[in-house]
Amino acid sequence: MIDPKKRPADMAMVPAAVKRPRNELVAAAQSQQQLMAMGPPRTSSLQAPIMLMSGHEGEVYCCKFHPNGATLASSGFDRLILMWNVYGDCENYATLKGHSGAVMELHYNTDGSTLFSASTDKTVGVWDSETGERIKRLKGHTSFVNTCYPARRGPQLVCTGSDDGTVKLWDVRKKGAIHTFQNTYQVLAVTFNDTSDQIMSGGIDNEIKVWDLRQNKLIYAMHGHGDSITGLSLSSEGSYLLSNSMDNTVRIWDVRPFAPKERCVKIFQGNLHNFEKNLLRCSWSNDGSKIAAGSADRFVYIWDTTSRRILYKLPGHAGSVNEVVFHPEEPIVLSGASDKRLYMGEIQ
Repeated sequence: MIDPKKRPADMAMVPAAVKRPRNELVAAAQSQQQLMAMGPPRTSSLQAPIMLMSGHEGEVYCCKFHPNGATLASSGFDRLILMWNVYGDCENYATLKGHSGAVMELHYNTDGSTLFSASTDKTVGVWDSETGERIKRLKGHTSFVNTCYPARRGPQLVCTGSDDGTVKLWDVRKKGAIHTFQNTYQVLAVTFNDTSDQIMSGGIDNEIKVWDLRQNKLIYAMHGHGDSITGLSLSSEGSYLLSNSMDNTVRIWDVRPFAPKERCVKIFQGNLHNFEKNLLRCSWSNDGSKIAAGSADRFVYIWDTTSRRILYKLPGHAGSVNEVVFHPEEPIVLSGASDKRLYMGEIQ
């Protein structure tokens, strides 16, 4: 150690750090805030622009927002229906158990009081979404139930489609199906029309069939897809039907009563199906300006309905994106995928 008394003359003293005046510190903090504010402006009430929800033990096949937008439900291969809060930390606040097979599709009824679940255990679960209690099991299909859809208004009707080649109509208050429509091949997707007097179904015969509930018969079929139809969704005003197919197209069909014979009005491309042959679903935004679809290439696809342009191709998932849905009120999309995860992200 150098004796400080004998310090060499060339050892200069190191100047001590000058204490910054307080007004300089304030300026530095302000510039930091300005940098943070330069990011894209927030468009929703989510805690962060992207929220990840993990908790499923298997592939997520289906997810839906509650009609009030405050909660959501998801399910899939692990047979569990998980209920989540949309805002705050997005915690999983309830788990609904009861199915002994994978859950292929979920739907809330119009007021959100009831949740319907279609399962490979050949049944459809009817759940009280407030208490999480199973109210009923709809039994009658002889193979996997791939799809279900509740009526928008009127009595508590629900339609279902199955690998047994049938489309069934149920009244939740009655035991057993109230009507069965025989389709030749497996049915992968069903929905009601706006007035709930028709059921539209799609499956592995590449056609969209329209069944009339007053005449109890097939009234017309829509041709155009070149492969199995895996998802159907009716627009909020009920005039147009969206379909997702393994031919790697998403189509819009005019389903109004006196529409021209050629009902396919738009074709969208970008999303993909692959060898996994998952039932990739599709959906409309509430105002009908955007559509979204699941895709096997791990991206979330959102198109502009008018221009058919891809608005968003969102990365993040590490597996096939099986369902994408829009929030009922805010610019938020929810996606569920084979990587066992759910993402919620805000869009502009």
